[in-house]
Order: sequence, then structure tokens, then C-alpha cells
Amino acid sequence: MRSPVSRRHVLQNMAAGLSAAALPCFALPNLAQAQSATQPPAGPRPAGRPNPYRVNEPVSIEVKARPLPSFDIRDRARTRFGALEYRSGLILTSSFSGFGGLSALRLDAKGERFIAVSDQGSWFTGRIVYRGREMAGVDDVEAAPLLGADGRPITATRGWYDSESLALDGSVAYVGLERVNQVLRFDFAKGFTRSRGEVVPLPPAARKLPNNKGLEGLVFVPKGLPLAGTLIAFSERGLDASGNLIAFLVGGKTPGQFSVRRTENFDISDAVLLPSGDLLILERKFSWIGGVGIRIRRLVLSEIAPGAVVDGPAIFNADLGNEIDNMEGIDAHVTADGETVLTMISDDNFSLIQRNLLLQFTLVE
Repeated sequence: MRSPVSRRHVLQNMAAGLSAAALPCFALPNLAQAQSATQPPAGPRPAGRPNPYRVNEPVSIEVKARPLPSFDIRDRARTRFGALEYRSGLILTSSFSGFGGLSALRLDAKGERFIAVSDQGSWFTGRIVYRGREMAGVDDVEAAPLLGADGRPITATRGWYDSESLALDGSVAYVGLERVNQVLRFDFAKGFTRSRGEVVPLPPAARKLPNNKGLEGLVFVPKGLPLAGTLIAFSERGLDASGNLIAFLVGGKTPGQFSVRRTENFDISDAVLLPSGDLLILERKFSWIGGVGIRIRRLVLSEIAPGAVVDGPAIFNADLGNEIDNMEGIDAHVTADGETVLTMISDDNFSLIQRNLLLQFTLVE
């Protein structure tokens, strides 16, 4: 979702100033595949003026990074925030007009190689450069368009964009398109980001989600965990009859619909499954009075089932007193020392008054 910004946020961001290598196969097992596409493709939309934020062909780009030595604007020495401990952060910028709108992020097992999607229908791949335990920059960055089954960018042939969510199952990637509430499946073994997307059949209720508040988070459940082989799709603010957030179980042994209890007007922006089996959901809220807030809630995977309403405690909260922006993506990896590291990324909406932030925290409890 393209998120509004409070006046305070605008002033803070203005004050702050605003391929090389293909991603190797992620260290995840090859698991259950999605169903074959059965939905007919939508007809092409009339061509409009060129969009400078969209990527039409693969291209290597330079991305500059400025460090964020602290997270708390009010207390620069503070490092502990709920169950998270701040490690490092970067403000990312590029002269390439298509860089931005980063809405989902997945890392390899070492937390180095990354793949991200922009809400303008683009892939971004590359490598996080570390100096010790802290992020120092990004390198080997390439941008490429999301391709449809016809081999052409989905933005050109279908007018599809708003690619907001990303899940990985070995060499298979799933991308959720919020504006049309569709999911595309890409087999990276057939060309990595040059592979072609196939439509994944979803429950009919998914097509009824509200415009611009639809599919916002995707998680694929691997073997050995409850719901193994299931793609979990979270809506941003599709509400059930009780006002809770709608989500879907796609494929697997128990497909269906469930809900996440909505509290304090937070909406879902992404989710990640930890090695322990716990599911973390990244949430955000906005009001002209209260400004922007984000939080992370922990859900128990085994409690999710068709018809269930699941809830869990908040383990992290942040507001405009912290170095946040429109935080839309979250992922996790485990270091060689056994630390679980959460990485979050923000969507700048291609706005001069917002930022592309890359933040890392250690999960300490």
C-alpha cells in the first residue's frame, strides 16, 4: 500500500536528506509446488505514458548506502527495543529512477544475498556488504522486470503492478500483487529473474479483497512444520465480519481461510517464518494525529487452521521517535554464532520526502 506521511515525518525525512551477480540458489529445500495456473490471463490495458519508476529490461545499477548508527532519535545510546536489539541500518539511494518502492525482501541463509520486489513490478537482487556484524552497503545490484507467461513485463501487457509480497520455496518464488489480488509463481531454475510468472489459483474470496488493501504478505511453510507445503497469504486490511484481518491457506493439506485479530488499528505489511516455527507479522498504522507506527507480533503456527482467529503478543513497537519509514518487508536469518537476525526494508513510494531504509535487529527473546 502507498502510505501517507505525516508533516512531522516529512520534516524528519527532509532533515535526514534524502548485475553483476545473479542470486545463487537459496539454502532452502525444494518443497511442494503450487497448483498449475487455470485462470485465463487478463486482457492488455491501453498503453499510457512511460512510467520512469518501472524497469523494462535487466540492468545493473549502483546503490549508495549511508549508515544509521542508532535507531532511537530521542536516545542515540539506546539499543534495546522490546525483544529486539538494534544492530545497524542503512539509507539506500540510487540515481537509477526505477530504484525504490521496495515492498518485500528475502535473504539467503547467510543474510548476504537478497532478492526484493518493488511495488512497480520489478525485481532487485544483490548482496549486503558487512563490516563485522554491521551492514556497510549493498553491491552487485541488478534490477529486472517481473515477466508474465508471455515473457513480457507484467506492467506492459496486463497493467499489473503493486507487487507487495514475496515467498520462497527452494528455487520457486511467489509474488503477491495487491492491486489485483493475484499471486504469480516463478521457477528460478528457468532463468532466475528472467523466468516467467504463472498465475496461482486462489480462493474466490481473495478476489473480493478491497483495492489497495489486499494481499500484502506471503510465507511458504517448509517440511517439518505444521502446514508444511502451504502458502500463507495475508491481506493488509481485508476484514471479516468481526473486523479481523483476512488471510488464506493456499495449497497444502488444509487449504482455507482464517483471520488474524486486528488491534489498535494496525494493518499487516509482511510476515516471516522463523526456524523455530514461530510466525512474525510486521504491522503498521497511520493517523494524522498519531503519525506512523510499526510493530511486530508473534503468532504460533500450529494455531493457524481454516476458520481460526489467531492472535499473539507484540514483541516490538516503534514510532516517529525512531528511524522508521513506510516499513513493508521483513525477513530473518541465523548467523554463524546462532543469533536470529531480523531485516526490515521500507517502501519510499518514490517520494523525495521518504526513505529506503534497511534495518537489522537481533531477536533476543
